[in-house]
Amino acid sequence: MQHFNHNEHPHRRYNPLLDEWILVSPHRAKRPWQGQNETLPEDNRPEHDETCYLCAGNVRANGIKNEDYTNSYVFENDFSALLKDDVLYETKNKSLFQQKPERGINKVVCFSPKHNLTLPEMEVSDIEKVVQTWAEQYIELGNQDFINYVQIFENKGSVMGCSNPHPHGQIWAQSSLPTQVEKTQKNLRAYYDKNKTSLLKDYLDQELKSGERVVVENNHFAVVVPFWATWPYETMIISKRHFGSIIAMTAAETTAFAEMIKAITVKYDNLFNTSFPYSSGIHQAPTDRVSHPEWHFHMHFYPPLLRSATVKKFMVGYEMLGEAQRDISPEQSAKILRELSEVHYKKK
Repeated sequence: MQHFNHNEHPHRRYNPLLDEWILVSPHRAKRPWQGQNETLPEDNRPEHDETCYLCAGNVRANGIKNEDYTNSYVFENDFSALLKDDVLYETKNKSLFQQKPERGINKVVCFSPKHNLTLPEMEVSDIEKVVQTWAEQYIELGNQDFINYVQIFENKGSVMGCSNPHPHGQIWAQSSLPTQVEKTQKNLRAYYDKNKTSLLKDYLDQELKSGERVVVENNHFAVVVPFWATWPYETMIISKRHFGSIIAMTAAETTAFAEMIKAITVKYDNLFNTSFPYSSGIHQAPTDRVSHPEWHFHMHFYPPLLRSATVKKFMVGYEMLGEAQRDISPEQSAKILRELSEVHYKKK
């Protein structure tokens, strides 16, 4: 009988944030691929595109003109998934047919006036301004009495459903906790109540001792491939100090966070020498005016690419009907990312 090797043998891993398991099948990465290959968009965008709804000074689809902004720029989404208006609704106790109105505010955050400037190609000082904008919006939206959670995220690349190539992210603020956030909070709270410490602080301390899944770090943050990572090159930025939200950052931590965003996104681009697609988002304490000592600030990156710039990981079949599954071990992914340069491939 062979001895278990987590880089060779199929096994399951536990995700304590979501109380879920994932199937890891590292041997499957060796299988031949004759499936779909993505078409890469040409990376020859101009600094300003007169037809882009998000470029500075341009008119959007609803007739509103953007400011001639010079840094990050925020406006309310013209096609919001959530609406502010309160509506009258009579609750009906039908357990198998539950529904309730959901109020919220959706915003768009343009990272830069330059149409062709993604986060990995921005200066750290300019990414800092994006982080500061996120913090300002967390405060502004969270202060609304009907807003209990502020979700900051970015969908980068057409393969991730991004409808406009101008580098931007979104903020969805709403009255309920989204499902993934609610599950995370439940597990963070259970751990905190039992141990009186932060789950992610304890987890990161162990990751830093091991180093096996650490991609890059500085004095205040570390980027790791989570032990329970689902996507091939999934990573998480975790604060070394225990605090719950973006507004608790010191000036030094804001800079350090911007450095980590740049470091991991540059490594992503360098992996396949392409503008690497992903969905990313910050998980942090709700704005429900309740103390949340269990929350520990972190940011997820979920990139779909697996073998090359044109082959992505599909979540279908078993993943939909059984549980999440990955084809390369987190340790292998971390090693590959760790060894990549922090200098963008376009500058070499």
